[in-house]
Amino acid sequence: MLDYRDKKILAPMVRIGTLPFRLLCLRYGADIVYSQEIIDFKMLHCSRKENKVLGTIDFTAPDGRCVFRTCAEEKSRVVFQMGTANAAQALKIAKLVENDVAGIDINMGCPKPFSIAGGMGAALLSQPDKIKEILTTLAHGLSIPVTCKIRLLPTIEETVELVKLIESCGVAAVGIHARYKNQRSSTRCHMDILKQVVASTSLPIIANGGSRYIKCYDDIEKFRQETGASSVMVASAMMFDPSLFRKEGKLPWETIALEFFQLGMSLQPVFANTKYIIAAGLAVTILQSPKGEALLASRTYQEMANAMGWQEVFEKLERDMSHTEVAESCSRFGIPFVVGEPCPKYARLSADTEVSEDGTIEMHVTFQLTQYRDKPTPKTALLEWARRNGKVQPSFETIERSKDRTYKSWCTLDGKKYSSSFWEKKKRSAEHAASLVCMDVLGIKDPRW
Repeated sequence: MLDYRDKKILAPMVRIGTLPFRLLCLRYGADIVYSQEIIDFKMLHCSRKENKVLGTIDFTAPDGRCVFRTCAEEKSRVVFQMGTANAAQALKIAKLVENDVAGIDINMGCPKPFSIAGGMGAALLSQPDKIKEILTTLAHGLSIPVTCKIRLLPTIEETVELVKLIESCGVAAVGIHARYKNQRSSTRCHMDILKQVVASTSLPIIANGGSRYIKCYDDIEKFRQETGASSVMVASAMMFDPSLFRKEGKLPWETIALEFFQLGMSLQPVFANTKYIIAAGLAVTILQSPKGEALLASRTYQEMANAMGWQEVFEKLERDMSHTEVAESCSRFGIPFVVGEPCPKYARLSADTEVSEDGTIEMHVTFQLTQYRDKPTPKTALLEWARRNGKVQPSFETIERSKDRTYKSWCTLDGKKYSSSFWEKKKRSAEHAASLVCMDVLGIKDPRW
């Protein structure tokens, strides 16, 4: 059973707290890691799938999107954070993930408009009856610990009263962001007020909001002592340097970024998330340099590797993952795949694949003419492949977006539609991009490329 005392914890962060970043923090020394907040309705129709290719447990939506991914390495230390305003719905989702995570946390402190409008996050702070209903339902209905994360209320007395209410629900701990609902990270956190709240309860309190004071490993413990809390939860400081969890000391940002790149590529999350974490966090100090500009311009793992000088690492990962990549895609789209047969090299390992309601398979792929000088273009290569294999020729449907005169195309082959989510400046480029998606999914690689 997860113990929330004397722990160094990765706080929940939207777009940051995905599996690759959580694993990186655990390997650096974090005791507990929280997932990014996942809204309950996004999980309502998800099913649990064991991904034997990646060695992960995936909770996927009916359209194939992976909403939450975890693995055995973090099972005893990961907390699933949920956004909810409905006790019954929250319990249903919590039961779905109960056997694959160490704890459940309810977000009751997010002040963002989306959460507030949905009656979630900080909107719950003024609804004690609903707080009690949600937490009691979960605490009584689950075999794993339940916690929540709140903010300070306008007065110490109100905050203490809320914490006592939460304690009566049977939760294991409460995280407190030591700021008020209308305050952001630019405002100093109220450690003195948090300390008074901590002193009023025997419930383990997880102190949050001290990133500006945490510059090294020892600062985490210093913040814990100054607030009197049982544990410390750190958000933005870890986004910029997760090696703060290392007792042995911090690592150079280049080392951290490369380790995260490898985890990101291996576990295949959305490329945009990997890029965001590296560009907005780990490598933020170089963004004004030529290398930083190339990083910001990258659209695939390969382009990022070229920008950062990680080509050898990328090529090794690409070789190691070739069968993994094809097997997962084939399994997802119902395409036959035989282990041991020649495995074509993918043109876009990093593409974020989605399946729309009408069955269209879509990736974020761009056509770059410079890559096909003196070589057949993707559309030509696909047409030739279809002829050689006795297939009906693929057809193309292309539309123009009037506001910026860009184009999007759909390629249909064997009754399946393929498209890129990227709008091209030319109609022909859009057709080539759609052809690339089709070839990527089917594992078609022209030998002349």
